[in-house]
Amino acid sequence: MRAKDRVGQRGERLAEDYFKASGAVILDRNWRCREGELDLVALDGAVLVAVEVKSRSSWDFGHPFEAVDGVKLARVARLAALWAKEHRLQAARRRVDVIAVTGPEGPSPLVEHLRGVA
Repeated sequence: MRAKDRVGQRGERLAEDYFKASGAVILDRNWRCREGELDLVALDGAVLVAVEVKSRSSWDFGHPFEAVDGVKLARVARLAALWAKEHRLQAARRRVDVIAVTGPEGPSPLVEHLRGVA
């Protein structure tokens, strides 16, 4: 497995743990359709949350949030609507969040959360 893939998988696990610790319920992970992929889908109270996770082992290539632009957020919002339709949750309120995980392997990576960005 490539180092980049390991960093991404680690970030997704940490993001999932972060959401669970906040009381959210993880409904899906790495959901794919022909239009793209959702890293995480969670239920935060009565709100369906599509989560884009960006991970970096360092800030050498910029902050992880910098890799998420308006086009990416619009795609995640579209995918969330498709996920909701497929799982018969169209009426649920939805939001898009971004989780950034930065830091080398070890006990204290930095996990940052932007809520409701789209």
